[in-house]
Amino acid sequence: MSNICQITGKKAVIGNNVSHSLRRTKRRFNVNLFVKKFYYVEEDCWIALKVSAHGLRIINRIGLDAALKIAVAKGYCKWEDIQIIA
Repeated sequence: MSNICQITGKKAVIGNNVSHSLRRTKRRFNVNLFVKKFYYVEEDCWIALKVSAHGLRIINRIGLDAALKIAVAKGYCKWEDIQIIA
């Protein structure tokens, strides 16, 4: 699985390291990702999501169910990709 947030759709971007003498070399700006477990009340189970720090704030603000519905509607994740923990 790639390094993409399942809630916000954020992924790594490419940029440059710029030295003091302004020489440029390519680098990647990776996303601040966590694998977190959440209790999904509507399905009465635990799920594991690969979520960024901003995605955690979204879940805290609007709730897990609303955040998942928005992410699925925007195409950031699919219901089949969500890992259910037994």
